[in-house]
Order: sequence, then structure tokens, then C-alpha cells
Amino acid sequence: MSWKSAILGFKSYLTIERSLSDNSVDAYIRDVKKLANFAKEKQKTELQISKSDLSEFISNISKNGVASRSQSRIISGIKAFYKYLIMEDYITADPTELLESPKIGMKLPDTLSIEEIDSLIAAIDLSKAEGERNRAMLEILYSCGLRVTELIILKLSNISFVEGFIKVVGKGNKERLAPIGNTALKYLNIYINEVRNHQEIQKGHEDIIFLNRRGKQLTRVMIFIIIKQLAEKIGLKKNISPHTFRHSFATHLIQGGADLRAVQEMLGHESITTTEIYTHLDKEYLREAIISFHPRA
Repeated sequence: MSWKSAILGFKSYLTIERSLSDNSVDAYIRDVKKLANFAKEKQKTELQISKSDLSEFISNISKNGVASRSQSRIISGIKAFYKYLIMEDYITADPTELLESPKIGMKLPDTLSIEEIDSLIAAIDLSKAEGERNRAMLEILYSCGLRVTELIILKLSNISFVEGFIKVVGKGNKERLAPIGNTALKYLNIYINEVRNHQEIQKGHEDIIFLNRRGKQLTRVMIFIIIKQLAEKIGLKKNISPHTFRHSFATHLIQGGADLRAVQEMLGHESITTTEIYTHLDKEYLREAIISFHPRA
């Protein structure tokens, strides 16, 4: 077996058996290819790699300035790769078994206040056709807590305008229903009726809601650029991305008294532990919660 064939098999395993998204698969494959390049320099196949080789590899990427969080992600990808090799009986011992990830603290992205979200949306130039589209996109990101990939693949057939729900296709093609607020629905209707309905839509994109000028699905990168440009326009110093709207959505719900499990369902998290990351509530809020609900408070 060669590195090339092992990586191709691993890619098929991630795509078919684990049903990971294209972005997740690409990230795993990039990490394993880093190890493959290192191993080729040592003239070793994936079956000959030892724990000492892996430790040397991690040491090298650390010396090259790769951050602890990125190192941890690379190690996770490599562990998944060797788990696959064991499952397929290519190896009997896992060299990653005792491999430790670097200690990393919990890093939370910036949260936007309601005022900051309003300012970003107000900065959109509605005199341009894409303005209505961009306003609807940002309203939906904040109203529904979508991931950027979930936003760009959102379909007309997944919107229930009467019930006020959208069907979201999340990680691993798992579906969930997310409520959509009246404000987001209003601006979505304006975009669809006044802009999208007058576009020439490319074949295969007829059901995609948010389209570029050529009538095709938007890219993830384009959403990032739109948000970055709006932040610059209003002089916002925070480092924000589409995920910041998702983070703000969850945080504002929790602070408003929403049940954590309801937020978990809306975000599409498998584990409640993942949702808890979004509850970086201030000390005063925690204090009020304890005083309100603890019997000894």
C-alpha cells in the first residue's frame, strides 16, 4: 500500500461511512498529507510510521510556528487516519494511541451585541441589487443560527413561510427544523420577490435561495467577504465571520432565558457539551441565575 492509495481509501471512508461534509473531509486529508510528506522524507510508508516518528512530526510543525489549536486538529486527523487503517486490518497496532495533543484553552469567538448587528445590517447598500440579498442573508444567519455552509445551500423548497420554519441540512447531511423570525421572513420575501425572481438562474441552481450575479450559488468565501467589508464600513474592531452571527444567536437566546437543550436542537449539536461552549455568560448573569433558582440563595 502507498500513501496515495491509503489516503484515497481514507477519503472514501470519511465521505461514505462517516458522512462528513466536503469541508471536514478536505481538512482531514490536508492533515494526513502533511504527515505523508514528512514520512516520504524519512522514506517510510504509512505502515512503518512509529510513535517516535509521530512525535518528531508534531515537534517539527510546532517549531514551524503552527498554533496549539492547529496542532491539536492535525493530531485528531492523523488519529482518525490510523483508526481507519486498523479497521481495514492494514495495521494491528495504533502508533497514535499514546500521542498527546497540546493543551489548549477554550477559545470563543467575538460576540456581537444587538446594536452591532443592527449597525452591520443598516450599513448594507440597498440601492444595489445584492443589498436586499445580503440583508436577508444576515437576518437569517442571526435569526436561525445557521452555519455558513447551511446558508449557502439553503433551498426555496426548505422554507415553510406559513409555519415559520426552515429545514436545515447540517453536518453529515443531518436535517433539522429551525424557527425563523418574522423580521428575517419579511426581508427574505423582499429579496425573493423583488430581486431573485427577476434573475436569470443557471441550470441546477433553480432551488438555491441566495444567488450571485450570474445566477449561481454563492461561495463560503463570498459570505466572509461581505461580512468583513460591512465590519470595516462601520469601523467594527472585532474579528468577525459568519460564525459570529451563529455564536451571537445562541448567546442572546441563553441570556434571554432559553432552555439549553432547545438551543442545542436549533444549532444542530449532537452533544449538549458543544452547546455549552456558547454559554460564555457574564458573571452577573450567572449570579442572578443562582440567586433566582438555588434553594439556599
